[in-house]
Amino acid sequence: MIEEGKPLFVQIAEQVEDSIVDGSLAEEDRAPSTNELAAFHRINPATAAKGVNLLVDKGVLHKRRGIGMFVSPGARELLLRERREAFAVRYVRPLLAEARRIGLEPEDVAELVRAGAAEPAP
Repeated sequence: MIEEGKPLFVQIAEQVEDSIVDGSLAEEDRAPSTNELAAFHRINPATAAKGVNLLVDKGVLHKRRGIGMFVSPGARELLLRERREAFAVRYVRPLLAEARRIGLEPEDVAELVRAGAAEPAP
């Protein structure tokens, strides 16, 4: 699970985000504590706390005093919106730029995507 070249605290934050996006952590669910994350990944609790704090700063998690961290209302929608925007930047824009270079129009690309989606998964 641990990726080389990406800070551990960012990977911890992304793991919690993935759990929210896929629904395994719902809004108002208790999120894993920094100690639980640290023990699971065998990392320093301060590193896990840094990842959790990223999510608090983003509004994805909130603290309930004396109880722990919980998934904030609207967190899933916030993360989905963020990921959709990143998807457009990371994949769609480069795809369209390459399509223009080889003479394809956006409609051609859309048709290629539809045809690819209709093919059975490998």
